[in-house]
Amino acid sequence: MSTIKVTNINPPTAGEAVNLNGLAYPTAGPLSNRNLIDNGAMQVAQRGTQVTGVTSSGTHTCDRFYLTLSSLGTWTVDQSTDSPNGFSNSFKITCTTADASPAAGDSLVLYHTIEAQNLQSLGFGTADAKSLILSFWVKSNKTGSGTVVLQQSDNSSKMISPSYSINSADTWEYKTISVPADTAGVINNDNGGGLRLEWWMNSGSTFSGGSNQTTWTTFTQTDRNASNLGVGGATSDYFAITGVQLEVGSVATPFEHRSYGDELQRCKRYFQATQISNFGLPGYAISSTQARFCASFFPEMRDDPTLTHDAVANFSVQYTNSSSETTSIIFSGVSKNNARIIATVDSGLTSGQGVSLLGTATPFPKLYYSAEL
Repeated sequence: MSTIKVTNINPPTAGEAVNLNGLAYPTAGPLSNRNLIDNGAMQVAQRGTQVTGVTSSGTHTCDRFYLTLSSLGTWTVDQSTDSPNGFSNSFKITCTTADASPAAGDSLVLYHTIEAQNLQSLGFGTADAKSLILSFWVKSNKTGSGTVVLQQSDNSSKMISPSYSINSADTWEYKTISVPADTAGVINNDNGGGLRLEWWMNSGSTFSGGSNQTTWTTFTQTDRNASNLGVGGATSDYFAITGVQLEVGSVATPFEHRSYGDELQRCKRYFQATQISNFGLPGYAISSTQARFCASFFPEMRDDPTLTHDAVANFSVQYTNSSSETTSIIFSGVSKNNARIIATVDSGLTSGQGVSLLGTATPFPKLYYSAEL
């Protein structure tokens, strides 16, 4: 048996990766937990798999990715099963009402924000700052150049805005973009936004007309969509993306697939939903018209969440052999770990008695807790 002992294995050409069994070995960073993106394979969609008639910002299907939209058509947003080999889902938007001539301030952008304290290993702002590489799969009926923006949220949105090309319509294509190190960068060690990624799909002149920036530079609006793909100029235009990976190094490695359970736990730091079934959420009455319940958050949320709920008419409070429809649901004592829920009914409760908050509609209604960046 022969033994070969080496201290270093270098690639044949500088900037290339070492390949083992046909797969690229990371040029920097760990072997596992390489991907800084949550839900990059678009597996998790806690809010639902489709939203139709979208005309404004803030729409999610796939967790951690959201659409910002300002006066640029009407859209259907999906967690789609249209995906390249090796993936099951994508984030897809499809135009149902077109805007062929966007006004100056109109925009259509997909955002993903990475929590700042998860980026401290990048060393931005030090002599040891690390370079990154972004990779993703993209598909559209549109061909041409598009713009991806990365912004340092803690550094006056200092940015880069490189371009990529969609070469063939209706075809999944793999893209890689180099992100330079920034020795003068600023990413705070906190739970705020550290880097924001923006995939620009269309806009008016406020955001276009500049130039693509491949080095970190001062925030400039016209550089954000310097290469305008123009999705949404015609009905049935679409844009789909999956396999999003941001990792330390100079060469993109194969996508780091994580289990659904792992991705769900990561996503729940930023958003959770509790479905209230006919088995009920236990609590107790605090008066003849109000009852108190507790919502607990596992895992701990990024920050004190904003709480919302489905229509109050879809809930009721059950007490001894009877129930009353809720007239309001309010939240108090909100923290990263839990919150009080106060449900109001017209009458019938006895202070101190055990009660349950029930869902009375099909599908069962939900309580929502959001600490999104």
